[in-house]
Amino acid sequence: MATNDLTGLTALVTGATSGIGRATALTLARDGASVLVHGRNADRGEAVVKEITAAGGTARFVAGDLGDVADVQSVIDAAGDVDILVNNAGFSWFGPTVELPVETFDALFAANVRAAYLLVAAFAPKMAAKGSGSIVSVDSMAGKLGLGGGAAYGATKAALTALTRSWAAEFSPAGVRVNAVAPGPVFTEGTSEELITQLGTTTPFNRAGQPQEIAEAIRFLASPKASYITGVTLSVDGGRTAI
Repeated sequence: MATNDLTGLTALVTGATSGIGRATALTLARDGASVLVHGRNADRGEAVVKEITAAGGTARFVAGDLGDVADVQSVIDAAGDVDILVNNAGFSWFGPTVELPVETFDALFAANVRAAYLLVAAFAPKMAAKGSGSIVSVDSMAGKLGLGGGAAYGATKAALTALTRSWAAEFSPAGVRVNAVAPGPVFTEGTSEELITQLGTTTPFNRAGQPQEIAEAIRFLASPKASYITGVTLSVDGGRTAI
């Protein structure tokens, strides 16, 4: 059910052409936000934009590879003023530590950590200047749990947790709320269905999650309903990190 409590606000959702990002873009648009749909593939991005506009919402596509510093700046320039920033874009790599190429290690931190840092550096001061704004980063249970084969990926997500706390200390006195969500196993494009299903059996619910379930948590943290919440990483993992 739409609440329209984001009417008049502009939301930039990175990695919004599939999975959690797409679900989040559709959900925020449903609640009245004008959504900047970020991604690398224009066709997929425009498909999400069309889905939003067909439902009566407002959206436009913003292209860029957030692993590239120049492209990050292009996204910043194209976005303009932003009231809600959802740092969702990134990728994962799982395997033995000794098999991770250094280039992939660097790419993981560039896409998962550096991009979020640069976007917050660009948008948070503007939010602070007007006294309001919300930033939500997509962390992972891998940032809290020791997962075999997930050392580098987990480290990037743990970094987002630390950044969230520090950004809250830095920007929340000026009215900017900074939070994160930490999903558990979620069925998304590009992930192994077998792996996600297996990880789902380790949760108290005995199942993996769906992108919309994560999007609803992001929606809450981005909205005025979470007006007294900042510096928090909300686990949306079916209870996996609680046991």
